[in-house]
Amino acid sequence: MTDPAGPLPDGRQPAHSPAAAYGLLAAVVCIWGINWPFMKMGLEWLPAFWFNALRLGLGAATLFVLLAALRRLRVPRRHDWPMIAVVGTIQIGLFMALVHWGLQYVPAGRAALLAYTTPIWVVPGAMLFLGERLTVLRALGLLAGLSGLAVLFNPLSLDWTDGQVVKGNLILLGAALCWATGIVFVKRHVWRCTALDAVPWQLLIAATIGLAIALAADDGRAIDWNVRSILILLYNGSLATALTVWAVISINLALPAVTTSLAMLGVPAGGLLLSVLILGESLTHSLLLGLVLIVGGVATVAWSDRRGTLGTTVT
Repeated sequence: MTDPAGPLPDGRQPAHSPAAAYGLLAAVVCIWGINWPFMKMGLEWLPAFWFNALRLGLGAATLFVLLAALRRLRVPRRHDWPMIAVVGTIQIGLFMALVHWGLQYVPAGRAALLAYTTPIWVVPGAMLFLGERLTVLRALGLLAGLSGLAVLFNPLSLDWTDGQVVKGNLILLGAALCWATGIVFVKRHVWRCTALDAVPWQLLIAATIGLAIALAADDGRAIDWNVRSILILLYNGSLATALTVWAVISINLALPAVTTSLAMLGVPAGGLLLSVLILGESLTHSLLLGLVLIVGGVATVAWSDRRGTLGTTVT
């Protein structure tokens, strides 16, 4: 995920040197990449929607406590609250709920790849609702990304007789569309608060949405509290949600936006390969081809927008 609160105000100095920022960027890519198989493992003990709600709640609590301790906790201005609500509800709350739901039915590597199609969906959304032009590079990126999806959804690579698998794939595409919708909504908003001011409140709204979904969709399955489930929940909430968001905000201040966007493509690639190594998932030719096409498409879209990012995903 890139800056979840929108464009950062001009004139602020980077919190880190470029060398430190590159180190942080590498750490974030690793943390989010390995989290895909970790989330898949966590679903063995944690019901999907409760996993999501607890993760977001822990992430929000971590940031609130940390920012308060550092005396950096701020209440955003009223001007920004509508967009904070949009980001918290659609771009984080619904996105994360759909990711955890869909991950029940889809291998972690494939899920990571589908979730990272977000920038591809931003292109037609920006054309329809923001009046942006379809440049040659964006057109090539969109074509490559859609070709990658076609490869993933061809009859030879997907078991169309298994309704759960098909449903899971569609749910994850819906998650990517939610994130893309949030990006299009906030793309023209002029933020008066900083990203760090907005994020804890966005996570709080997302956690509230997650709790409501968990209560409404509760199927009676109990949480299996054990050392592994607790460690995975702590990893997801404190590290893969709260602290990595903080790190990405710092990275965005120190590095070019396109650099961050392109580097984040290591997340789905890492998620796919680590899922093969950790979970023993199959690495088929169609999955590899889909990976190359989708990552290539997203990279092309990101490169075509050097002055700003279209956004990536948080896992």
